[in-house]
Amino acid sequence: MACDSSAALAPHRQLPAEQPCTERALGSHSPIGQVRAVISGAGGAERRCWSPWSTEPRGAGVGRDEQRGCPSELSPLMVMSPAQEPTPELLADPYESFMHHHLQYYGYFRDEEKTAESSSLVLREHRPKSSDSLLEQESGGSNRDSLQDNKKKLICSLMLKAALLKSKQLLFNHLEGPGVPRLREPRGLFAVPTSRGPLQAPRWPVECEVIKEQIQHIEWVPSEPEPFYQPTGNEPAPLIVGEEKGTVVYHIKTVAKGSYFTCSRIGGARGPITSPAVSLEGPEDTTLLFESRFESGNLQKAVRVGPYAYELTLRVDLYTSKHTQWFYFRVRNTRKGITYRFSIVNLMKRKSLYSMGMKPLLYSQRDAQTRGVGWRREGGDIRYYRCSSEEGQAMYCLTWTVCFPHDQDTCYFAHFYPYTFSDLQRYLLAVASDPVRSQYCKLRVLCSSLASNTVYLLTITSPSQNPAATATKKAVVLSARVHPGETNGSWVMRGFLDFILSDSPDAQLLRELFIFKVVPMLNPDGVIVGNYRCSLAGRDLNRNYRTVLKESFPCIWHTRSMIQRVLEEREVLLYCDFHGHSRKNNVFMYGCNNKSAPAQRLHERIFPLMLSKNAPDKFSFRSCKFKVQKSKEGTGRIVMWRMGIPNSYTMESTFSGSTLGRKSDSHFTSEDLKSLGYHICDTLLDFCDPDRSKFLQCLSELQELLQQQIHRKLKDLGRGQDSDGAWSDISLSDVESSTSGSNSSQSDGLPAHLLSVAEKFHQKKKRLRTRKERNELRQKYASSQGLTCQAKTPVAGERRLGSPTCQTHQPVSAAALCTEDSCGKQGKTPEAGLVSDLQRREPNASQEEQPEERLWERKLCHQHSPGPERLWKARRPQPLLITMLTPPQPQRPAGALPIREHLLPFHAQLDGEPHGSRHAGSSTLAHSASTVGTSPC
Repeated sequence: MACDSSAALAPHRQLPAEQPCTERALGSHSPIGQVRAVISGAGGAERRCWSPWSTEPRGAGVGRDEQRGCPSELSPLMVMSPAQEPTPELLADPYESFMHHHLQYYGYFRDEEKTAESSSLVLREHRPKSSDSLLEQESGGSNRDSLQDNKKKLICSLMLKAALLKSKQLLFNHLEGPGVPRLREPRGLFAVPTSRGPLQAPRWPVECEVIKEQIQHIEWVPSEPEPFYQPTGNEPAPLIVGEEKGTVVYHIKTVAKGSYFTCSRIGGARGPITSPAVSLEGPEDTTLLFESRFESGNLQKAVRVGPYAYELTLRVDLYTSKHTQWFYFRVRNTRKGITYRFSIVNLMKRKSLYSMGMKPLLYSQRDAQTRGVGWRREGGDIRYYRCSSEEGQAMYCLTWTVCFPHDQDTCYFAHFYPYTFSDLQRYLLAVASDPVRSQYCKLRVLCSSLASNTVYLLTITSPSQNPAATATKKAVVLSARVHPGETNGSWVMRGFLDFILSDSPDAQLLRELFIFKVVPMLNPDGVIVGNYRCSLAGRDLNRNYRTVLKESFPCIWHTRSMIQRVLEEREVLLYCDFHGHSRKNNVFMYGCNNKSAPAQRLHERIFPLMLSKNAPDKFSFRSCKFKVQKSKEGTGRIVMWRMGIPNSYTMESTFSGSTLGRKSDSHFTSEDLKSLGYHICDTLLDFCDPDRSKFLQCLSELQELLQQQIHRKLKDLGRGQDSDGAWSDISLSDVESSTSGSNSSQSDGLPAHLLSVAEKFHQKKKRLRTRKERNELRQKYASSQGLTCQAKTPVAGERRLGSPTCQTHQPVSAAALCTEDSCGKQGKTPEAGLVSDLQRREPNASQEEQPEERLWERKLCHQHSPGPERLWKARRPQPLLITMLTPPQPQRPAGALPIREHLLPFHAQLDGEPHGSRHAGSSTLAHSASTVGTSPC
């Protein structure tokens, strides 16, 4: 059915005579005609109409109306009043019956007279004059009541048109006129923060309960340095009481073991929020009220074990069974002047900075509101010690005391300065709304995470009108928060962005020289739910940069692809991923030794050395490592290095503080970490300075420093220095230790949702024992059974099938031999095979020195006599089933003695039978050999 597209654009125009019969009868002013005209107009003048509800395929040759003919009036379903019941003829058609039930589900045909009348009044005010003539034409010049009924029919037809038309881009506003189309506002395909709209709400896994309260803290820098806690050695180590003897005052449910991420939604779990905390019995109740179900919060359980003592249990990373380090929770109902003790009882790292003077962070909401004081270091009697062991995993406890500054205050505790996904979005919103900074900072979306949270990508450079100048710019790639609990990286990134987007001359020069690609938060899902190390795939993203699983690790996959595209266009001068370290103080870097190009030797160490000179009270070059370990092959540092970026680094900043210079023995503040971002920019200018004097000076210092390290290494090994003092032939990896990073081997591999599938195809291959191990097992078994050999020295001229006095290594019985000879041929009897074998062998010295493994006659098949190593694997002796073969009696010459049978090997005696009980009349092989006229071999 061809439709005229002009009908939609000119509704008052007279239809041509050749118009199809359906639209000729209905008219272009009718609702159905308008719908069809608009649909045809969107696709062309000759496009056929198609309804989403039709069973015909799109583009079918004949439409439903053409199959039924050309009706001269509206369909009964189209003109039916909302209060009118369908006729039996209508319900007889399956399609019309389906449409009736469908519209009835949405409230039509339910005697809604008042609603229809009120709607008709609204339409009457905005309908053009041609609509009344249309109604008069359809009613055939009836009276005023009939006109009112037809208006109701028009309302119903408009409702049906809205149900039939399922276009998501084309909208109709009937208040503006009969069927005037307009386009829908485009969706926000890229959720980039803008000043015109709200921030993107974080999406949580559906297993997580989330409170509606938004948590936000002020930034504050203490006026004086915050010193480390000085341990006295007398700090108490409380015994773990547990919920058996204590009272659970806070407990949230965790995901089931073995589960994996399925879907997410804004606000987390559906339904009302439960109350995991106890209720106060009155104003005199001093029980603390805990809460951690907010962004980046982490606390699973709190047990009251004393009037003012609490044992805390952290939640492991979602969909894993490990990684407890990050904590961030809220307490209410505090009391001033009382010493509280908190003990976190399920930490998993053997070493911690808390053993070296690090203090937890405390935030008082009342101090923030009245005095403008934010996060500060608080705590006494700090001790970190081993407390228990669960399922082979050692558990460690962190205990400390604290006094709250106010009564009835709301306070927060944290492992380090929190930096949430919402904090990042607020900062990016300020940048995008700034008319100056937004000119050289373009905000884009790199990808969406597993939970559909946005991973942002910033491109920072000065706009250039010369394409040739832009093509010569080198690139610098920076990223942070691949480990969500390492908030240090976000504060360093914040300082870098503050400087590079400023109007400083150095910042302007950097924007002229480089193109910066910045991913400020690689793992937003983990940041939102309060994980320490993993994503919602249950895996450490910094061990999966080589992954091909795009759907399971989208953030890492798209970051690597982005860097690959940049490498195809230009040189990447520097790659740096910002991290935090929980066992070492100061700031340092991990790099990669350059072994391929001798001319570039030690060049990868120049940038860290320059950074240590620019920030001498924060950065420690002696803590830097450049060893490429096999266990770290999946890290971003090594993967980018192998992709062709020689200056590829991981920058580790401590959770504690500095032991260098004027900041020695004091904690880092958020401002200290932000200053590192400035020092990175300053060092980048020194590294690329056309004046190469600084570069060459650092290279000379590195050569001298490395030579001293090699001399110390040689001294430790007891080797003297070469006469010429050469050291270039010594590997750099031999003179430095490993990077001592966190062990995430159990967080490497397939994501959690693929583990069950992989287990079906993974069969662990049994490791075969070496010859040495098999010999040791034989000796242990023989000694345990009291079957040690008395004489192991071979007798001259005797074949070593067994020592003469060794009852363990007895010769093989002829009855147990297979009928297969040494050459694998059938047909010979056991006696004939043994005689021919003895006749072919002559005694010699090499046979006397045969190893013990060859003492066994090789004529035994695996079915009748398994190898002795199989028998020694069992702890208890097992009976050996031997099939006795009755050999045919050969014709012997007169006077010849028969060949006597011999005992079975030692395993035939494992049943406890006495020697010789199975085969009476046995003799030694030497005697049997003499009967055939051969000397003992």
